[in-house]
Amino acid sequence: MAKSANLYARIEPEVKEQAEAILNALGIPASNAITMFYKQIILQRGLPFEVKLPEQPTDASKMTEAQLHAELEKGYANMQAGRTIPAADVFADIHKEYGI
Repeated sequence: MAKSANLYARIEPEVKEQAEAILNALGIPASNAITMFYKQIILQRGLPFEVKLPEQPTDASKMTEAQLHAELEKGYANMQAGRTIPAADVFADIHKEYGI
């Protein structure tokens, strides 16, 4: 089928640049990526990913003593099992995500 429909969308220049850099590295033209996205919407009969508000961080001041102890136990178990992330990596992610 011949491509004859146009799509115009206004997005933040930085978002466009970052996405297009990734698409270029993958060898996928932006128009093909948009077509793939639309086809997935059709196949999934909705957005092809979950759309929801992120979970709010746990607020220790609103926890009962038992809840706080349970969270601390989970953290301790994760540490003992080696499921940790270096603090420098965490802070780098925070700085990148929030642009600080």
